[in-house]
Amino acid sequence: MGIAADEQWMRLALDQAELAQAQGEVPVGAVLVQQDEVIGAGFNCPISSHDPTAHAEVVALRQACSATQNYRLPGAVLYVTLEPCLMCAGALVHARIARLVYGTHEPKAGVAHTHPLFDSAWLNHRVNIEGGVLADECAAILSNFFAQRRASVRQQFENSRSS
Repeated sequence: MGIAADEQWMRLALDQAELAQAQGEVPVGAVLVQQDEVIGAGFNCPISSHDPTAHAEVVALRQACSATQNYRLPGAVLYVTLEPCLMCAGALVHARIARLVYGTHEPKAGVAHTHPLFDSAWLNHRVNIEGGVLADECAAILSNFFAQRRASVRQQFENSRSS
């Protein structure tokens, strides 16, 4: 796949991130593509679903596995707006995802490049990784979300002090 195709699919992941944001969730989105077709999509929803595993990647994997009736997704490519965490990386390995394409780095908990788990010799499956696709757009939606959240907390604090 070329950069144009990667950007096309990442834009769909960004659409998913916007759905998360609309629900007050951290705006991370993911789409799973196999043979140029979306087989799964998801966005972060651990708060609304009361499920700590409901990260965008896991939601997309669950949908794709249900659609294909297989817990393995050989040849599939996951597009996600944020570098995956340890839990999501493990799920990608178990699902035998062929390729991971992510938008922006996760400087604390990312395990694709920040803390390169996928390079571990003990893993029984290798995932090809491409980072930085539409990185600025993927980072912006997260930055704006957290800036709005901080502003809301400040406003609540100021309102409580003036009452």
